[in-house]
Amino acid sequence: MQYVKAFLSLAVTIVLIWLLQTKFGDIPPVGKLLNPVSGFWQNAEKKGEIAKVELNLPGLHGEVTILFDKHRIPHIFAKNDHDAYYAQGYLTARDRLWQMDIQTRSASGRLAEIVGEKALEADRNKRRMGMVYGAENTLKGMMRDKEVWDGIVAYTEGINAYIAQLSPKDYPLEFKLLDYKPEKWKPINSAYLLKLMSQTLAGGSDQFAMTNTLNKFGPDVIKELFPDRPAHDEPIIPKGTKWNFTPLEIPKPSKSFTALMTSHKTQQKREGIGSNNWAVSGRKSASGYPILANDPHLDLTYPSIWHQVQLATPTMNVYGVALPGAPGVVIGFNKKISWGVTNVDAAVLDWYQIKFKDKSKTEYWYNNRWNKIKRRVEIIKVRGKNPVYDTVLYTHHGPVVYESADKKKRGAPENVPVGKALRWVAHDVSDEFKTFYLLNRANNYADYRDALKYYSAPAQNFIFADVAGNIAITPNGKIPIKYKEQGKFIMDGSDPGNDWHGFIPQEQNPTVKNPTRGFVSSANQFSTDATYPYYINWQFAEYERGKRINDRLAVMTNATVDSMRILQTDDYSIIAQDVLPAMLQYVDETKLTDGQISAYKIIKGWNKHFSADAVGATIFTTWWKKFFNLTWNNRFYSKKKLLRMPSRDKTEELLLKQPNSKWFDDPHTDGVENASDRVNKAFIEAVDELIKAHGNPGNAWRWGRIKQFEVAHLAGLDGMGSGNFESGGTGSTVNALIDGHGPSWRMVVQTGPQMKGYGILPGGESGNPGSFYYDDMFATWKAGRLDELLFLQSEKEGKGRIKGKLVLNKLK
Repeated sequence: MQYVKAFLSLAVTIVLIWLLQTKFGDIPPVGKLLNPVSGFWQNAEKKGEIAKVELNLPGLHGEVTILFDKHRIPHIFAKNDHDAYYAQGYLTARDRLWQMDIQTRSASGRLAEIVGEKALEADRNKRRMGMVYGAENTLKGMMRDKEVWDGIVAYTEGINAYIAQLSPKDYPLEFKLLDYKPEKWKPINSAYLLKLMSQTLAGGSDQFAMTNTLNKFGPDVIKELFPDRPAHDEPIIPKGTKWNFTPLEIPKPSKSFTALMTSHKTQQKREGIGSNNWAVSGRKSASGYPILANDPHLDLTYPSIWHQVQLATPTMNVYGVALPGAPGVVIGFNKKISWGVTNVDAAVLDWYQIKFKDKSKTEYWYNNRWNKIKRRVEIIKVRGKNPVYDTVLYTHHGPVVYESADKKKRGAPENVPVGKALRWVAHDVSDEFKTFYLLNRANNYADYRDALKYYSAPAQNFIFADVAGNIAITPNGKIPIKYKEQGKFIMDGSDPGNDWHGFIPQEQNPTVKNPTRGFVSSANQFSTDATYPYYINWQFAEYERGKRINDRLAVMTNATVDSMRILQTDDYSIIAQDVLPAMLQYVDETKLTDGQISAYKIIKGWNKHFSADAVGATIFTTWWKKFFNLTWNNRFYSKKKLLRMPSRDKTEELLLKQPNSKWFDDPHTDGVENASDRVNKAFIEAVDELIKAHGNPGNAWRWGRIKQFEVAHLAGLDGMGSGNFESGGTGSTVNALIDGHGPSWRMVVQTGPQMKGYGILPGGESGNPGSFYYDDMFATWKAGRLDELLFLQSEKEGKGRIKGKLVLNKLK
């Protein structure tokens, strides 16, 4: 009996150990996680843990000195470029290894390898979108340029030198939670990051929804409600700018320029995500030198999308932010110039209806003949399951993302297989890293223009300022030459007339240098006025942010860095300025309840600022949303079919100029409604909804409390984000902070004999939730302040601001 008890005890112990070391679904192996030697306890870091140490690493050419400031931002001093990029890779991996890994897996369709079957469809979609195919082509582009390729290889070596040092106890926390280990970095991983950025900024499409809308309402409604230019026009390149080039021939619309019915749902464009940049000339600044500002708005996460760094070698001395997983600085400044970016939203992604010859799908119809399909087998590994094999069909347009069958036609023996093929500039051979390589070393305007020649996607508004007093902005990228409205709807893939007709020559991309108004700016709005000869797109961000920025800069004199910082956090609403007076006039006060009257008085006295404590901002937002939905939902909302809603700009135009428009009438009622009826009903419903949810008008209606906001963990892990906090701003204000996205990096650069930079991240340098440096910049960012950036001219500077030092030597 004694042996039986001993055996049972041993068996239970073995089972318990197995249970504690095994991952079940989303539950990590608890034993591994709690292990005091190798578990999450090992990930704790305290403030000040920036030890003065020396390391010997394989692959270095010489000594590298790295100085760390109070935020543990690395200032890398190397005797050659190889060692600088090697050190950047090593330190970025130290700070952000899991982020680099998970973003690479996301872009390449490899999430199912670590999280299982629930990520299979996401992985399949990435493969069918041609993300891997595009990254392979970008890799080819990088390999053709020795300077870029050498930098990529050195950066890769640095990452892998860090990974080689790790034991399981050193793995970042997320690796332990998901129970997998880091893998060696490959050069193509850096290309994946560019594809991920292209998908984020240029991977959305309204062509499916617009096609359905055209089929339901017809071309007349499309022309009325979805025009090629908005009523409000505040272009990036100032109106009246002369184009000093002879444009290439503009193609004529194809004969098959018609839309086709579809039910596929693609990644939709997101309204309200806004980035800003501007530069003022020396005649508008207190210093007499230009000032440049940039705040790219993206999804905000811990860790941040950006990693701050300074790189100093005999060929460059540059400070700014980099993408974790890619060498160099993407947004920043050096001793001579500063630059920044916002998204152009050019039409660089189009969908084509493809007809196959038969169910074998070996041929497709194009240019009046059958053409061969190319097949690419994607192997998707799934944790705990057998691999999934997905054969993706490639046409001359690109991959067939969706496959289906047309309805059986009368007299036809079988259904005709069809598909939707994708033409996307992100699939093409490219070398975007060359642009940033050159910008990091640029000395003047000519260097800036030369750097832009190599940039493809996603198209960006590159803003520029230099110590010589020049300012400029260029909506830049590889932009196809199209006929007007080409790509507004799904196109007939059999018609060569719908193909792209080459690309706009880079030197003919719209640009302006030193305009007479004394500033340049962008906020994702239309690139040019109607005189620009090429078609870039029919839709961009709404005009309000751009107008507010331009209004402020136009009257600004003696501008300082603080003037720019204040403008970056500006929360004044142009749309409220435009429409609120008319909306208030339509409200019949005699028919309001006491609560509604109270709300009416509040919004009547509102200053149109979306500050965190503004009750008027809450009332206006809820009211406008109700008005918009009452106007359009009864015609343009469908659970069965994806339709495109008219824009805010068009809704505003109808409200102010056509209050008796048919679109305000509810087709389901006997009477005929107009704008006044819609506005009144919307106000009553909005206020009643707020009273029901939050009580009578008062402190509980504060905008920051109603909106709420959180900088969440990249994987959505509870307890590893900022937590909800009250904040101002909204999608239509310069401080476009809403729905989890906002200023991912605020930067202001005062040019001059001594370049001075100021900036802040919404988090910290480290990706380790157990580190002090995970979120040590958050409070400054939240308060709308900037840190003065430590731009060192030599490794001997920075006394009093240097908190740590690391010396890297070649392993002998």
